[in-house]
Amino acid sequence: MVARMIAELGHILLICAFVIAVLQAALPLWGAHKNHEPLMHFGSRAALLQCLALIGAYGALTASFIGFDFSVLLTAEHSHRATPMMYRITGVWSNHEGSMLLWVLILGIYGAMIPVFGKHLPLSLKARAIGIQGLLSAGFLSFSILTSNPFERLIPAAYEGAGLNPVLQDPTAAFHPPFLYLGYVGFSLSFAFACAALLEGKVDAVWARWLRPWVLLSWSFLTVGITLGSFWAYYELGWGGWWMWDPVENVSFMPWLAGAALVHSILVLGTRGSLPSWTVLLAITTFSLSLIGTFVVRSGLLTSVHAFAVDPERGLYLLVLLGLYTGLALALYGWRANALRAHDRFEPLSRSGALVLNNLLLIVTTVTIFIGTFYPVIIKGVFDDDLSIGRPYYTITFVPIMILLILVMGVGPLLKWERDSRLHLKSIVIKLAPVLALSFLFFFVLGKSWLASLGLAVGVYLMIATLMVVWSRRKIWRQQSAAFFGFVFGHLGLAVMTLAITLFTSGQMDDIQRLQLGESLTVGPYEYQLKSLNQGSRENYVFTAAEISVFKDGAFVTPLISEARNYRTRDMADGQGNWTTEVGFDLGPKDTIFATLSEWDGQSAVIKAHYHPFVIWIWLGALLIALGGFVSLADRRLRFQTEINKETS
Repeated sequence: MVARMIAELGHILLICAFVIAVLQAALPLWGAHKNHEPLMHFGSRAALLQCLALIGAYGALTASFIGFDFSVLLTAEHSHRATPMMYRITGVWSNHEGSMLLWVLILGIYGAMIPVFGKHLPLSLKARAIGIQGLLSAGFLSFSILTSNPFERLIPAAYEGAGLNPVLQDPTAAFHPPFLYLGYVGFSLSFAFACAALLEGKVDAVWARWLRPWVLLSWSFLTVGITLGSFWAYYELGWGGWWMWDPVENVSFMPWLAGAALVHSILVLGTRGSLPSWTVLLAITTFSLSLIGTFVVRSGLLTSVHAFAVDPERGLYLLVLLGLYTGLALALYGWRANALRAHDRFEPLSRSGALVLNNLLLIVTTVTIFIGTFYPVIIKGVFDDDLSIGRPYYTITFVPIMILLILVMGVGPLLKWERDSRLHLKSIVIKLAPVLALSFLFFFVLGKSWLASLGLAVGVYLMIATLMVVWSRRKIWRQQSAAFFGFVFGHLGLAVMTLAITLFTSGQMDDIQRLQLGESLTVGPYEYQLKSLNQGSRENYVFTAAEISVFKDGAFVTPLISEARNYRTRDMADGQGNWTTEVGFDLGPKDTIFATLSEWDGQSAVIKAHYHPFVIWIWLGALLIALGGFVSLADRRLRFQTEINKETS
């Protein structure tokens, strides 16, 4: 009875949060329009109150999962008494309704950060930003309440639940969505402040300095989220690759690319006062791409293993919200952007100019991925023809743009912020061109293809160029800001990723065979021998495990254990359960080997074996990029309250 009352309380708090969000959207905006201070101050209190209500609602749903309240439909469909505690907690967001509640909770938390950390912001700007944040919350809360109620009742209550989806009962998969949402939803702040600035008719360094740490934080969280998702798909789904250009992978990558452009653009605005209108447009675009990702995952528009729902009604609702928010923001931009463009200024031959070119290339890359992701959908809808766009398209389009982007990234930081000279640019090129050329020749002589040699040479080039920046500042090393070290980590991380991706792509091998016990297959320098097949059970599943002994040059290297697991709780009616495959893998600094089991009997099994050189460095490089973002947050210039106080005093 107490558990059911907690669920009812959660539902009430969710409705209260919606009512507060509506008031938060209306009153501060009206107060800013009329210069009515009490209404503008109300927005801060409403944002904090909405956040508390959402925390209570989310806590109530979590309590229903932990306490096995199977009178709540969501709990009955995604939990089970045999589910380990960790997955009872993470199971709250491992479904459509719960993930939307997590989305609006994070949206509410970010909204509450405006009054908490924005005490020195101009009152009208803060009120407008809080109002727009409330408008976003109201829309998604209405979606949650009307179409995706996480507290929907099951009458009569189930005695036992169906359990969590087996592929989500994994630590990496469990924490992938929260980090992803911290990134996606974090860009709502830049969206809200962009719209507020357009209403104010003013974008300046104060605006940029307050917003920059939140953009960095969101982008860094999104980097971690995408990295975790890539790693999970690699070993859990057994695709045999770190990135498959899956549609849902793509819609997470697009806001990351736009967010990277926004990070660099807001840096220029905060330090040089340039590019205000471009920065505002990027802020709107980045969050809009995050909304597109939310729409795609829940609409059924694109088929993917990552999708939460395929309900057209929900998809239509989200499409309306996407069109409303993005359409109004772009209309506002078209109406008010002229007031900002008058301040745009930068020198093409300068570090600012290089950052602008960097931005343009990132946006071109984003458009390329957008076309590759959605063009098949358009063809299907208009002509009813099936069209598949895969890796060859992205190799032809994405790779050349990224190579050009990296070349710009190598030169740009070596230029001066103000107008630089052609002579200085020439000296930089004279130093870096031999690095690129000699690296290409070195790898080509080693037997790499021309494309692989080019990829490796570009990675070495970016690493050397970044170290040249570090060396040029060696005499003032201790005076360097945290943002400088963040830049170093970020660019070195991309260099490491470039090298690792090239080595992985050019060196990966795999094979699949049916093996009798004691038989083996060879992939690359490794021999995979099927040693034994065993059966057993654990907390909430039964399994068949294949032990595979791996040898190199006749010497034993490591055993790999690949399992096929049956989570019977997912289908209580027929008892067949839900089979999943867990790969056996060994991550190494140079070689990664893994194998998967399928179609087994007592004496044989189908084994697919993979050899992946340097793949672990792809994820380590990505995490180094994220670390760069987090390190930059320690920069004293990003302590926005102090800076804004100085600017406004």
